[in-house]
Amino acid sequence: MLDLKSNSTDSSINHTMPRKRARSHSIEVTSLPILQHIEPITSGYCMAAPFSEDPVPCRIRAECDYSIKIDVETAKRGAAPRTVRVYADGAFDLFHQGHARLLQQAKSLFPRVYLIVGVSSDENIHSYKANMVLNEAERYDAVRHCRYVDEVLRNAPSVYTDEFLEKNKIDFVARDDIPHDFEDVEGTYAELKRRGMLVATEKTNMVSTSNIVARIVKNYDIYVRRNLARGYSAKELNVSFLKEKKLKFQNKMDELKDKGKELIDTLGERTDDMISKWEDVSREVVENFLLYFFRKPLKILHNSKKKILRAITPPESTDEENCDIYLTKRRKML
Repeated sequence: MLDLKSNSTDSSINHTMPRKRARSHSIEVTSLPILQHIEPITSGYCMAAPFSEDPVPCRIRAECDYSIKIDVETAKRGAAPRTVRVYADGAFDLFHQGHARLLQQAKSLFPRVYLIVGVSSDENIHSYKANMVLNEAERYDAVRHCRYVDEVLRNAPSVYTDEFLEKNKIDFVARDDIPHDFEDVEGTYAELKRRGMLVATEKTNMVSTSNIVARIVKNYDIYVRRNLARGYSAKELNVSFLKEKKLKFQNKMDELKDKGKELIDTLGERTDDMISKWEDVSREVVENFLLYFFRKPLKILHNSKKKILRAITPPESTDEENCDIYLTKRRKML
């Protein structure tokens, strides 16, 4: 992961495109601005960063003229006569986004930076009474595959001596502005700060290896059950026989709960389909019922209303008929 980006950029500037291709190329670039951040795919760029003792870093270090001293202001302006060599170090246990952002900041301190990353060995860490999750080989390999790293220094020292700085031709040391509790800030970094070789980086809040370990410890049973379900043995997880059986029983109960929930959801979907179909059918049944047992009788009743009224109401008599009826009644009375 050497600084191939600058080389590829320079070569692209000097390259002259044919006249017929120039217009189409400019249209392609302007129409796809979102792709401008993509690095060119080369075999060198996709390789893991080499170790300090490998041939390529040794050659780059030998070609560097360390007699030319570079101050911070010159480096920030991009006026340095050579590539600026920046050094950052740490344990990098359980490599996470906080580590990646630290190295990104170190790589972006100046326009042209060759980033050397030192990784502490197990022996050095144990001297501080600290324990790591990953061993040194695993931590070396994790840092090598970070895209911002140009070179990895194994067994990084805890003290920056003049011999160490000159051997690796380091111009600046990048460190978090908030140091760790076990670090001797006054003794380790005071001299670098006096020389103007210490550059601060910003620490990522709430992201650290200790924070990740705390989350795992807090949810210990969950992660043990997770690994038991994935085939790990109780011995590998350092749990007792009874604890193993208890956690496996809990896993089985969770499986049954999930299956029951899926069954209920499936039945619920089927019930919804049945209800929807029944609503369609019932709507048709109700309409037919109303048509044959309510609307038609009303129509028949409406059409035969006069006939019914005539059947139950006596016909109206005329005046002559009324007079005859009166006279007949009078004669009977006489």
